[in-house]
Amino acid sequence: MRQRGGAASSWPPKPATAEEVSTDYFSENSADSNSKPAIAAEVSTDLVVGRSPTASACEPYRELIGDALARGRNARAIWQDLVDDHGFVARYASVLRFVRRLRGAPVPEARVVITTAPGEECQVDYGEGPMVRDKATGKYRRTRLFVLTLGYSRKSVRLIVPKSSSRIWAELHERAFRESLADRPRLRRHVARLHGGGIVVRSVPNVGSTFILYFPAI
Repeated sequence: MRQRGGAASSWPPKPATAEEVSTDYFSENSADSNSKPAIAAEVSTDLVVGRSPTASACEPYRELIGDALARGRNARAIWQDLVDDHGFVARYASVLRFVRRLRGAPVPEARVVITTAPGEECQVDYGEGPMVRDKATGKYRRTRLFVLTLGYSRKSVRLIVPKSSSRIWAELHERAFRESLADRPRLRRHVARLHGGGIVVRSVPNVGSTFILYFPAI
């Protein structure tokens, strides 16, 4: 399409390129002395005075934190002491990370592993049990908990009694021993022979069987 008295032009007009736009912008604003630059003339790149950006805020208190750890204080208590006594402004997480770094990787403690033969040893624990409601009075009372654990299989028998005495203490051993050996005939035989005794079985048809363990007198 041609206009009268002018050069030929096309419609619609072509969009300007990025270079043309930037050239026109700077040429139009170069003569304006009052125009403000997009970025401030002075930009400070200095680091904040006080500590390295990679250093912990706890570094000035390294000795105090080390002494507190030696006395058995935990990270939470150390952080609270720093806040109260030294005006510490960093968060608890900063102290926690610093404490973990001082302690290093945890070293597992050496433990003794005791291996016993089946029926050779057992462990007995006896102490306070849970609160149980008495059916007769409706009140809660403290019970006694008896736990017998076999040394080889680590299987245990737990018994709860309402009161304690020397007789009950002996009866608990007998009950736990019976329950732990109730369905283990080989273990019963092994325990009897291990202690110099034996086992006798008496069966009645259609009635049941009775296992008798006997040990030599001590």
